[in-house]
Amino acid sequence: MSSNICPECNQKYIDTVWDWCKPCNSKHFQNDFNNWTSGNDKIDKFIRDAQLNADISWKVIEWIPYDRFKDVKQIGKGGFGTIYHAMWIDGYIDKWDIENKQWKRYPKGKYVALKKFDNFVNFNDVLNEITIHLKTNTKRNATIQFYGITQDPETHSYMMVLDYAADGNLREYLKINFNNINWKQKLYNLYRLSSYKFIRDAQLNADISWKVIEWIPYDRFKDVKQIGKGGFGTIYHAMWIDGYIDKWDIENKQWKRYPKGKYVALKKFDNFVNFNDVLNEITIHLKTNTKRNATIQFYGITQDPETHSYMMVLDYAADGNLREYLKINFNNINWKQKLYNLYRLSSCLTEIHELDIVHQDFHPGNILSPNFAISMKISDFGLSKLIEVNPNNPEKKNIFGVLPYIAPEVLSGDEEYTKAADIYSFGIIAYEIVTGFPPYPDIPHDKDLARQICNGLRPKIPFHTPKLITKMIMRCWDARVTHRPTFKELFDELKKYYDDYDNNNNSEIRIQIENSEKLSKNLRLKNSTTTTPLNYQTHPQAIYTSRLLNFSKLPKPKNEEKFERELEELTKSTSTLSIVASKLHETIITEKKSKIKNIPGISKYFYWEWPIEVPLAGYIKAKSLPYIGSWIQFSPAVISNLCNDSIEQPQPMVSTHTQEFSKWTMPMPHLNVIRQTPLIDGVAISETFQILPIEIGCFNMIISLLPLQYFGFGPVNSPSFSIL
Repeated sequence: MSSNICPECNQKYIDTVWDWCKPCNSKHFQNDFNNWTSGNDKIDKFIRDAQLNADISWKVIEWIPYDRFKDVKQIGKGGFGTIYHAMWIDGYIDKWDIENKQWKRYPKGKYVALKKFDNFVNFNDVLNEITIHLKTNTKRNATIQFYGITQDPETHSYMMVLDYAADGNLREYLKINFNNINWKQKLYNLYRLSSYKFIRDAQLNADISWKVIEWIPYDRFKDVKQIGKGGFGTIYHAMWIDGYIDKWDIENKQWKRYPKGKYVALKKFDNFVNFNDVLNEITIHLKTNTKRNATIQFYGITQDPETHSYMMVLDYAADGNLREYLKINFNNINWKQKLYNLYRLSSCLTEIHELDIVHQDFHPGNILSPNFAISMKISDFGLSKLIEVNPNNPEKKNIFGVLPYIAPEVLSGDEEYTKAADIYSFGIIAYEIVTGFPPYPDIPHDKDLARQICNGLRPKIPFHTPKLITKMIMRCWDARVTHRPTFKELFDELKKYYDDYDNNNNSEIRIQIENSEKLSKNLRLKNSTTTTPLNYQTHPQAIYTSRLLNFSKLPKPKNEEKFERELEELTKSTSTLSIVASKLHETIITEKKSKIKNIPGISKYFYWEWPIEVPLAGYIKAKSLPYIGSWIQFSPAVISNLCNDSIEQPQPMVSTHTQEFSKWTMPMPHLNVIRQTPLIDGVAISETFQILPIEIGCFNMIISLLPLQYFGFGPVNSPSFSIL
């Protein structure tokens, strides 16, 4: 029989850790009701209701006969009562002993405190206090445990039975021990007190369920296992028995929770972490709970009973972090998924920046997901930042983070972390999503790399990467901070790329990606030994977890010598091609709607596969079309209509090579394409078109770049067709 099943009723335990069966235990309590009484109907009812409703052992209170205590001694007196120390012979109720048909108790001979109320205290006030104490029994790490009620047989005063606190109250403790309390302990004590207030304030201010956090006793988790370690703490996987608060159950007067047995992540902070930074992180996490699609959900705080370290309770991301996901799955990630991940990630950071939060430790290890195919979420807020002053160099602040993802202006100390620094990190991450490679995997991540980054070193973007994506990445990691885009701008741009790729076969981004895929495939076929995202080797000193980076005397940030010119040319070329692709797409859509029209700039040969007018020809420079190493002939009318700023003056058709065309890779004769095409009135027209010599690979690239397939024109394998 399963250990999760009650052997009495064969039903699943309500609490599978402590083997607590509420229906059976309620009957055991009820069967004993006639064997005890406090002598007060209200107290009897209070105890009985608590026993019948208890769904875990520590919610049980009981009537405890006074003779079950030994060595009762007064240890204090307050304004409303007297405190006694005593030994409880039996100990508290733990679980039902089926074999012996009685309650198992633990521990025998337990020391407790007895709080006797003075006779002048109003009985309703007594009931109010014990009601509140019972309610706080669910917060075992925050309040003194309440076990039940007894009565002094001499004075007939009622007494609360409470856990005994060996160190006494804080005032007496400070009087005796203050000289032995160091600042770490003081901060720890303050943090404990403030964390309780923090949780209470969050609960009082919550206007929706996912803004609620709570103190969660550690024993409400089972199967706790370490799954990772970062620069500031350790991550565990666990099953949360109860699940998070969903809504109030009016009928049963308790919180409805969902789902039972929820898997969560526990983040335990290392002991060296400053308590203010811990509070800062949980404060930011609580603030980001309003952005559920952008960040990992934060449910509350617990405490490891062995190390006394605090732990954040967070949503568990089954797919892990982005870095590990890319290492395992990169070959299965297509361009549509890459674009989706890029725009989703930009959306997440847009939402975080809208809250005026700067992440400050943005790298793939902090990007998590339950399923990367549909979502990405940001985690780890507040620890990787410029904190504390370096005593060896007061003017230089310490930096924490992962070196390749830290903006050069932060590394050099010129600026603190800003939203623009997060943009820089995004650029490096985008490179990783696109290529599958982490930045600088084959060199040490040391001061020399930091110096090179400040001097303009950036990861090398493969030449076959779509130019629109290359431009976007380069803008993000520009050393000129003011030239970087905002996340809102990035989101708008990347969302458009994703939508265009998905919905428009003639869009610029789709054409570029298709060419990229062809070139990438050819490279793989030619060189099977090329390093790939699945087999690259990482240098032992290439460190991708957050750490202290105490570099000094780094140069002021600057771009590499060719960077700004290349970015400018890339911007111009992608802008020109964008106009061309847009106009051609509009042309085809218009033609589809009206079959044929006298479209300005396109001659009567609209149905011809190459709309060229003879004898004049216009030329677009190679830089206007990615990957094309020669000049291309188009109709001047068409070109001027499509992109006026990129056309040179029409020139007479030449029949031999001139100095102007000396850059061609190989001499070829003109290609005279002869084709008969029926016009709309059914009249067949025969016409000859001249195409200036270009290398076959370039010609086929043009075919794929422009939507000529619509006109029945496709790529060629050799220059053998219609050569005269």
